[in-house]
Amino acid sequence: MRFVDRGEAGRLLARELERFRGRPGVVYALPRGGVPLGVEVARHLDMPLDVLIPRKIGHPMQPEYAICAVPEQGERVCNPREEAAVDPGWLADAESRERIEASRRRALYGRADAPSVAGKLAIIVDDGIATGLTMRAAIRDADARDPAEVIVAIPVVPASTAATLEREADELVALEITDQYLGAVGAYYDHFPQVADQEVIRMLEEAAGGEAGHGH
Repeated sequence: MRFVDRGEAGRLLARELERFRGRPGVVYALPRGGVPLGVEVARHLDMPLDVLIPRKIGHPMQPEYAICAVPEQGERVCNPREEAAVDPGWLADAESRERIEASRRRALYGRADAPSVAGKLAIIVDDGIATGLTMRAAIRDADARDPAEVIVAIPVVPASTAATLEREADELVALEITDQYLGAVGAYYDHFPQVADQEVIRMLEEAAGGEAGHGH
């Protein structure tokens, strides 16, 4: 399955989530790439949009390869084998750096009037998944906010990761679960530019303005 861009993936995902429309909930996008999809889902389901900011800890020799992820609230999630193989002092430093970066982004993207998800649906959206560690950290973060249910919504997910996410969330909604994962999220998109902080801020502000328009 291929997508023209994140907007198209978001619209297709929104259709898959149609049955949740009309229920009280919050759509949480993972910045930065998940935000364009979150915008489409939140608009379609008529829910407020917010962000969760889990941060990946990359392997010391191969920073692109995630060995752990840190939620804003709660304990880190790690690949146990990789965690055991790295220096604990290095890992503690890396975790504290990523928590600082999450705080910086929260201050940048933050909403003073962040919608409460207590007792409601939390729908977590991203543009794709590799190891699944950041999404698992996001699930922990959402759980800490006391929602009624946590739904993970993702365009394409490897079958092995899907099984883990189905255990940790209440439900996984995916357009495609594949045994032949292409490795890189961008491989599923024709147009996959980096999303800048300024764009994230603009999209969140527009979504918040739209909410005011229909009485959230």
